[in-house]
Amino acid sequence: MKNNKKSTLLRVLKEIFAAYPVLFPLVLVGIVFTAGVSSIPSLFIQRIVSLLEARDPSVSWSVFSKQMMGLILILIAVDILSLVLTAVYNLAMATLTQGTLYQMRKKMFVKMQSLPLKYFDTEGHGDIMSYYTNDVDALRQMISQSLPNVLASLVVVITVFGIMLYFSFWMTLTVLLGVVAMYYVTKYVGKHSRKYFIEQQKSLGKTEGYLEEMIYGQKVVKVFNYEDESMKKFNEVNDKLFDDSQKANSYANILGPILNNIGNILYVVVAIVGGLLIYFNVYNLSFSGMAISISIVVPFLNMTKQFSGNINQVSMQLNSIIMGLAGVERVFALIDQEPEVDEGKVEIEKEKDKYEFIKENGEKVEVLGNIDIKNIVFGYNEEKTVLKNINITAKQGEKIALVGATGSGKTTIANLINRFYDVNSGEILVDGHNIKDFKRGELRKMFGMVLQDTWLFGGTIKENIKYSKPDATDSEVIEAAKAAHIHHYIKTLSKGYDAKINEESTNISAGQKQLLTIARVILANPKILILDEATSSIDTRTEQQIQSAMDNLMKGRTSFIIAHRLSTIKNADLILVMNHGDIVEQGTHEELLAKNGFYSELYNSQFEECEE
Repeated sequence: MKNNKKSTLLRVLKEIFAAYPVLFPLVLVGIVFTAGVSSIPSLFIQRIVSLLEARDPSVSWSVFSKQMMGLILILIAVDILSLVLTAVYNLAMATLTQGTLYQMRKKMFVKMQSLPLKYFDTEGHGDIMSYYTNDVDALRQMISQSLPNVLASLVVVITVFGIMLYFSFWMTLTVLLGVVAMYYVTKYVGKHSRKYFIEQQKSLGKTEGYLEEMIYGQKVVKVFNYEDESMKKFNEVNDKLFDDSQKANSYANILGPILNNIGNILYVVVAIVGGLLIYFNVYNLSFSGMAISISIVVPFLNMTKQFSGNINQVSMQLNSIIMGLAGVERVFALIDQEPEVDEGKVEIEKEKDKYEFIKENGEKVEVLGNIDIKNIVFGYNEEKTVLKNINITAKQGEKIALVGATGSGKTTIANLINRFYDVNSGEILVDGHNIKDFKRGELRKMFGMVLQDTWLFGGTIKENIKYSKPDATDSEVIEAAKAAHIHHYIKTLSKGYDAKINEESTNISAGQKQLLTIARVILANPKILILDEATSSIDTRTEQQIQSAMDNLMKGRTSFIIAHRLSTIKNADLILVMNHGDIVEQGTHEELLAKNGFYSELYNSQFEECEE
């Protein structure tokens, strides 16, 4: 764990240096200089007391005062320089800190764009959000305050230790005995607080994740009167956070007072030892060669305060550093995630309505849209196979419908065609080309998808439709909206296509959201369509209106339609009935009804529901 912490800290410092190769060393120099200057007053105190001790009454006061004034002016000049440098490096530190956090957030977001869908399906979204908030904030605290304070304190400790050795070995040894006591106290208390600070960061992520779920699922909570149960679950995660935080901060909070008291005791002990050394005229072992006197004992007391106080400061800041490292380890864990491997070589070029393969030799071949799914086997994990030896052939322009109970594997097939996941075995071909030979981004150029779970982004209606084609003209956007039967609704809005959609899309109905996502796909003008419950949120009247538009959209395009409403796929060229990962029936609507099998039961049950 210690080595891990050291490597993490080293990596943080490398990240800072990479972002600011000039500013970072300058900030370090500023911290070291100002910290070193803070140790100088002890030398001046020693010199002034020494002058007072050695003053000859026969020497005029003016001569003595000139000596004193010279020392005071030097001290003032050094302090002014230190003050200026402190102000400068603090300003620079703000730039350095925020710039580093900016780069960290950027790296996380860039990495997120390269991660496979599996990562987001398995990781809690609230936990991922906490990387950008709590963990980055812990890193900010560490960079802007904890690390500079620790560095400054260490410089003071080293400088003061050198000065103490210069004046008296015996008194330095007395101070070191007190430091040993501080060390063992810090080691004992810190060992317990470190563990709980790490747990605190984890608990904080889980708590935020649960809160995010509750915020977005508040309607469901209220509909099912789940308030009491949700409160119980919140109390569980909140109690865990409280317990970890309370233990971590309890140990951290008692450390300061204990070390302060040890420092106060040490101050008294040093004074007593100094008095005894003077009283018994003990030989002073030192680099200065000076005898023990008041001129050494008095500044030594000040240095003792500085020495113990800065060791206390280091000990107190270690907890913040540990918490920061716990946070940054989670950040690095995201940054270090293995990206989605893309070894494809085939590129796709689109000119107006025409898609073409670009082979390695530069040859261009028009994309027709024939899809062959051969013997594919797939499972999201090793324990459970979702699809079992699936074979599907879709020729150019055909409409292939996938129906079946929830969990039968319909949406999984759509995910595999898009290469959101890769098959365990078997292959998927587009015009004879294995989709693994395509660059993922190039492959997806050919596809248009309307998902069951619609998603709109904060911004205008026009921006949301143009998401599939950012360079689209206003007239193209309007035509797409008309084809999706959403144009009339948009025109009723005060700002029309410039009307804002909030981040949660709560100012627009579910059916309207679905129609906007359909308009988005229409605008993209893809070669291959995947419609995953595309009309699930649309009422019957709207469904009838849009069905003709969808039929027009699918003309000439290979289409995969995942449908719950079987009335929407009557005119499909081929209907595949799925159950438990297998295709149990296939044929046209009429052929499947004539079989009086699984499909017939599904269709008749829906028809009976409509009758009722």
